[in-house]
Parts: sequence; C-alpha cells; structure tokens
Amino acid sequence: MKTFYKKVTQLFFIFFAISIVAGLQSCSKEVETKEIFGAQNPSRLDETAGTWRGVLLTNYAMQVPIPSPAAVSSDAYKAEITQQADAQSKLTAEQKKTIEYWSAGGVLRWNQIMRGLVARYNLPPAPRSDGSYVFPDAENPYADPAFPFANPPYAARAYSYVTVAQYDALKAAWYYKYQFNRAAPYTNDGSVKALVPVTNLPAYPSEDAVVSGVTAEMLKVIFPAAIEEITLRAAEQRNAALWSGKASYSDISSGLALGKAVATIFTANSTGTFTVPGAFDPSTTTLSINVPSRGRFRTDGIGNAVGNAALWQSLIDGATARGEIPWLSQEVPPRPPMLPNFGKVLAWNLSASQIVAERPQAPPSTSSEAMKTELAEVKKYADNATREELAIVYKWADGAGTYAPPGHWNDIASEYISKANFSEVRAARAFALLNMAMHDAAVGCWETKYFYFNPRPTQLDPSIRTKTGLPNFPAYTSGHSTFSFAAASVLSYLFPEQATFFNG
Repeated sequence: MKTFYKKVTQLFFIFFAISIVAGLQSCSKEVETKEIFGAQNPSRLDETAGTWRGVLLTNYAMQVPIPSPAAVSSDAYKAEITQQADAQSKLTAEQKKTIEYWSAGGVLRWNQIMRGLVARYNLPPAPRSDGSYVFPDAENPYADPAFPFANPPYAARAYSYVTVAQYDALKAAWYYKYQFNRAAPYTNDGSVKALVPVTNLPAYPSEDAVVSGVTAEMLKVIFPAAIEEITLRAAEQRNAALWSGKASYSDISSGLALGKAVATIFTANSTGTFTVPGAFDPSTTTLSINVPSRGRFRTDGIGNAVGNAALWQSLIDGATARGEIPWLSQEVPPRPPMLPNFGKVLAWNLSASQIVAERPQAPPSTSSEAMKTELAEVKKYADNATREELAIVYKWADGAGTYAPPGHWNDIASEYISKANFSEVRAARAFALLNMAMHDAAVGCWETKYFYFNPRPTQLDPSIRTKTGLPNFPAYTSGHSTFSFAAASVLSYLFPEQATFFNG
C-alpha cells in the first residue's frame, strides 16, 4: 500500500492538470455501451471453486445449508422434465431473445445492469428555492431528490457489495454442485434440448438462479426505487435457465434460495434465524439460516458518511487554523461537501488504522510557490488543451449521469472477462477483486481528501476555466487517479499480458 499511495501522490498533479481541469464531471444522462457478449462457453469449469477462500462465507454447510436434490430417476424429477420439455416446445421469439441475452452469463449481464442503475441515480440533488439542500432519504426513495445519489464513492461501495456477494454465493453454489453432482436437464433427458453451449457443469443448484437471487436482493437495498425492474430482470434470468435446458425447476428453486440466503447474510438488519423461500414453488426449497449479527452492509458506517453542518464547518476551521485556504463549494448556492465521512466507512482489506497510516503526505501549501507552479501548469492545460487531450478528458470524465469512475473500470473489465471465457464463479471473482480494491481506494482517498481539505485550482485561481463540471469535494488526492491505479493493478494481476494497456 505504501507503494500504491506513493504512486497516487506522484500521479496526482499530472492527472490534476489534465483531468481536474476538466472538472471530472460530465452532463451525459445515459450509459452508452458497445458491449456485445457471445454465449458463455467456459474454457474451464473451476471444479474446485467451492474450496476457494470466502469473503463473508467461510462454512457453507453451516451458513447456507441446502437440501439434497431428488434423484433424476424419481417421479418428481421426471415430472419437472416433462413440464420443461413442454415449455421449450412453445417458446416465443421474445423468449428465445431472452435466452440469447442471458447466455452471455449472469455475472456479466448484471454488471451491465448495475452500471445502468448507477448512471440513472448519479444525479446530485437540486437546491431548494431558499438555497438549502435536501439529502436523498433511503426510507422514502421515490421522493425528490430520489434515493440514492450514486456519486463515485457510493458507486464504488455498491459495485463492491454486489460483486462480493455474487462471488461468495457462487462459491457456495460450486461447493454444492460438486457435492450432489446432478447433471443438467439436457444431459439427463433427450426430450429437453440444449439451447446454450453444452457443458458438464452440474446443475443443482442453478448458478443462474443463485446469481439472480443474490444480485436482486443486494440491488433492492442499494437502489430501492428500482425494485420492480430488478425483480423482473431476475425472473428473466431464471426463466432463461429453464427455457434453455440448463436447469430444472428444482435446480432453480434451490439456487434462488441459496442466493437470497447469501444476500441476507450481507444485508440483515437484525440477528436471528431467517427462512428463505425457493423460486417457482416456495414449499419445494426453503433455507433456514442463522445470522449471528447485523449484516456488514448495515454496519459499515455509510449511514454517517454525509456528516452534518457542524462537521462541515469544523473542516473549514481546521484548514484555516493550519494556515491553509480551505476548500469551498464553487456551486451557487454552495453545496455541502460530498460524503466527508466516507473515509471512515469499513474497507474490505484494510483496517481503519491502516487507512490512516497509508495517508499520502500533504500537498503543497496553498500559499507556497510550489502551489503557484502547479496552478500555472493547470492553467496552461486549461487554456491550451489539444484535441487529443480533450478527448482524454471527455472519455474519462465519468461525472453526473454516468456510471462513475468505478463503473468505467467495470466496463473495461467486462470486455476482458468475456474474451477470457471465464466460468461464472471465476468472472465473479474477477469483479469482486476489482471492486473491493476500488472500494478500499475510495475509502483511503476520501479520508485523505477531508483530512487536508485542499481547494481545487479554480478556487485558488478563478481565471482557470474547466472543460466540464466541477466536483463538489476537495481536490487532494485525485479520486480518478486513486480508482484508476487500484483498478489497473488488479486487472494487471488478472490479465498480465494486458498490464501495459491497463497502466498506460
């Protein structure tokens, strides 16, 4: 981490000149993606994934037990196959499109969907007529302003929770798949056709149902105003698994219950024993799970991230007492700083003391000659940016109305994960590693930002004109640089042959 933050510090003023000048914000209201994924055909099945190290799940048999499946020779299973074959014989063109869409893999598709949700909700609340601001309310997500405001740190946290939960859930699924070893319906009975690439991956529990269950439950608490859409997309994925011949009704029922159970471990708001129903027939598969403490999602400190007026004033007073010019919002009317306590949110791989220990050294004093030199460099780029430099600025702006900088790196990762033909569990691992790193980078970056409370160049020199909007939080250290270095490091580990590209 010392090397990481040293690099961030070194890169800061370079990026500061190019990207901070551009404001790091844009006005795009939609995510534009050219991602085209083919049908998933894993190069390896990762049979031992059930033994991989877990994040919150460490003992599947104790934490998320599932019942043994019925034998494929049983009357109950044969009845499922008969129903499934009948459903396949009546597929509509729209249902076939659904199969094709989800055949790319649920982990990749949900990552796309999540980026779209972040973009939709990445809109700062407008000021009231009296110049005050009202913050989004999780208890009233449909109000104005809508909940959440999916700004960069919130987005980093959202991406991390969903992908880590997917990873833990799929590792549990792989554990049970190879314990029970029940083949896919298209293998067990010739009346069921394979409408997706055939593999030898056991079907019980269905990985599609696991992903749909865990992802939908996580996204519902992160984007509560989008529950209907999320629920419908999850049902689509499970139907695609059934219609394609990959999974039977009981494969799907057990998978959905498992996915929901894992999500409960992450998000539970109270302790106790919870019963999680299955999919098509809730009486078919239910899981009773014991949650010994409130879920990590509820206790990581995000509820205090906004702070209050007394905190905001204390940040100004502290910088002034150090002889520095404090950061001030450049919006009219002034907007409260973005999530000043996000630096205290629980990280995935670093303790609070480690976050503080890794804090970069202070930036040049706001009254120093060094700062004057840096401001002159920023102004030079702002006044004389070439077309190539502007292209870089706009490509990486990732501001309001977009999937935010962490989403940009998820977008990049998706292409490489798809081309690598990863299994679902390996794809989930890649996204989890990437997003845990960016979440922790966000925590460290925001802790540094509000420790130094360093103003942006346009505040120190009003003659500097940005090319896009101006972020409403302190400048040092650069969020873009921090996210990017963390992401590039992880992707270089996952795809070492592309390290030069990721770090370029």
